[in-house]
Amino acid sequence: MGTEHLLKGLPEDADLRRADSLAREIFSDVANKWALLIIEALGERTLRFSEVRGEVEGISHKMLTQNLRMLERNGLVDRKVYPTVPPRVEYTLTEPGRALRATVDAICDWTHTHLGHIEGARRRFDD
Repeated sequence: MGTEHLLKGLPEDADLRRADSLAREIFSDVANKWALLIIEALGERTLRFSEVRGEVEGISHKMLTQNLRMLERNGLVDRKVYPTVPPRVEYTLTEPGRALRATVDAICDWTHTHLGHIEGARRRFDD
């Protein structure tokens, strides 16, 4: 993997190579398109559910709910409920969520940089 020297001495829960590790479970949770898009949409802002949905084109109500819950469970998103009728719920990235956003931003930058190359490769492959 190229990072084996960095993994020596880590607890089993931190080893992505192990199928039963917590690190792999967390990686699997956050490395999906909806989670990445939600993290990017929240950015430095606090948004209501409907605002997040409006920012993440194509996501269903169910998928947004599931991913926000997963991000909250992993401590990446804070959920604040206001006692109003109807209840107002807001979502904000936590400190670890904002740190992960820097990685998401890098992935977005990589995508923009290499989009032309990838499109060309796909055309050649599909011919």
